[in-house]
Amino acid sequence: MDKGINSFVSAYQEQIRTGDIQKTYAFLLKYVMQIKASIEKQFSKKYSFGNVFQGYLDYFYFSNDYLRSKKLRFGIVLNHSEMRFELWLLGQNKKIQDKYWNILKASSWNQGRTTKPQYSELEIILIDNPDFEKSDELTANILKRAVVEVDRIVAYLVEQE
Repeated sequence: MDKGINSFVSAYQEQIRTGDIQKTYAFLLKYVMQIKASIEKQFSKKYSFGNVFQGYLDYFYFSNDYLRSKKLRFGIVLNHSEMRFELWLLGQNKKIQDKYWNILKASSWNQGRTTKPQYSELEIILIDNPDFEKSDELTANILKRAVVEVDRIVAYLVEQE
């Protein structure tokens, strides 16, 4: 039998009392902000960046003129449930999402996937099981991998036109 909501609320309240969740979440959010600052510093001439959004997933968006003309943007996402960093390609509305899912569903990035991701047209794992103790190295690896994948995806989209 499933637990009732009161059981979940009690477990949540106990975790809140220890303070571990608040400390961990504050660290993770600050770290996502640091990633955004690093990539924005390096690529502000090439891309424009949105704010960091927080919640179940912490993420920020970025795009350039080409992506905006296609009503697309990229997001770097901290997936809390999987504890990994991902790169997402996102369409502005359902019509755009369907269009780019159809373009990308047969690509190597979506290999083995039979259905569109829930929130995006493309999701790429940048870093799985991040080592936050080595944050400088982690940030460098996230940025390096993101830049390579963004360039590859944009080139692929341009080819498909």
